[in-house]
This record gives sequence, C-alpha cells and structure tokens, in this order.
Amino acid sequence: MRALRILLIVVVILGGLFVIADRVAVNFAEGEAADKLRTTENLATTPDVSIKGFPFLTQAAGGELDDVEVGIEGYEASTGAGDDTIRIDGLTAEMRNVTFSGDFSSATAATATGTATLGYDTLLKAAKSEPTQVGPGVTARIVGLSDGGNGKLKVELDATVLGARLPRTVSVLSSAAVVDGDTVTVHADSLPDLGVDLAETRIRSITDFQQTIDGLPGGIRLDKVQAAQDGVRISVKGSNVRLAG
Repeated sequence: MRALRILLIVVVILGGLFVIADRVAVNFAEGEAADKLRTTENLATTPDVSIKGFPFLTQAAGGELDDVEVGIEGYEASTGAGDDTIRIDGLTAEMRNVTFSGDFSSATAATATGTATLGYDTLLKAAKSEPTQVGPGVTARIVGLSDGGNGKLKVELDATVLGARLPRTVSVLSSAAVVDGDTVTVHADSLPDLGVDLAETRIRSITDFQQTIDGLPGGIRLDKVQAAQDGVRISVKGSNVRLAG
C-alpha cells in the first residue's frame, strides 16, 4: 500500500508538471504566433491569439493545431480604390486544422469562420452625404445609419423640396447583402416619402449604395451581413487561410 501511495503521488506530481509545462508552451506559442501575424499583416497592434485544446504539446508535436482563435482590433481593410482603407472595428476568426512550421514562420488554416464589425459612421462614408438632386426642385442626402431591427438598417435622409427643407428627417428600412465576397450592398426595401412623386432610379441613387471591403487577413472573404446595435455585423469565412508566411 505504501508503494502504491508513493506511485500515485509521483503520478500526480508528474501530471501537474506536465500541465504547467503545457501551459507555458502554449503561452509562448500564442505570443510567437501573434507577433508573426502582426508582422505579416502589417497590423498597428498585436492581435490576440488563443490556441484551444489540451494538451498543446501533443498537437504541436504533430505539426497541426485543432482550433486557433484570432482577434484583431482596428483592422484597416482595402476598399479596392487605390490606397484607400476602411476601418473594421473588430475582427475575430476561428481557425480549424492549422498546420505550421516549427518556428511559426508559416501557418495555414484549412478553414476559418468569424465575424467583423463595421461601424455605422464608417459605412456612412460610402453613402452620398452631399445634397443630390433626385427630382425637379428636390434634393436629398443620407445623414444617418442605425439599427432598424430584425437585421435591417435604418437609413435617414434629409431632403429639400422646392427650396424648403423638410421639418424632420425621413427614414427607410434597408436590407444589406454581400456580393462577390468583398462588397457590402445596402438596398432600400421601399422608397422614402418626400411628399412628391420621384423616379425610382433617381431616389435610389441616394438610398442604395455599396462598400467594398477587401484584403482581410489570410484572404478571408465576406459571407453574410446584417445590422446590429453596434454596427453592421459581417460573417466571414475562408479556406486555406494563411496566417503567416
């Protein structure tokens, strides 16, 4: 019995040491991966990298991690228009089956899914903010975007009819969609009532607009989009996503 107790104590001690070693190793690996990702994607700040699953050391020995979560704040994505960029407030992605080199100089995820948040003030810049003629004696411009509920955007317009400014803004509910994996489109579900008859194509030149969002980390693409309280929430996905190298 004494020998058994000693054996059990040794096993518990070794197990504790293994857990400690495993956690130290995973923390080191997360830091190395975060630094590599910051350099590869030219990020302003170091991203959060969390390696899921236990034990880490056995995964690392096989050269593949089951699940890695990446979080990036304030990512500057491309708009497809020269050097212009658009700020993504928050981007999180869950990477599955990540293969990597020993020094973390290269890493590729078989699949990736996540979300990105685009602030309403940022998306508003894609709309026509200058008064635009939409009919004889009628001008309009978008002055606000917000959550309209049930995944819809509330688009607010300021209008002038025959030189008189409408006493209050006019709002319409709009649907957002993703086109070609890199463009968010906003389409009014119905036309705003400005008190006069207007050609649909003219008023939609104001209410309907789009914003290209390209160059996300590792070639991740846009998937779906809907309005939320804190901004437009975009689902992203990708395959063979290169995190580094």
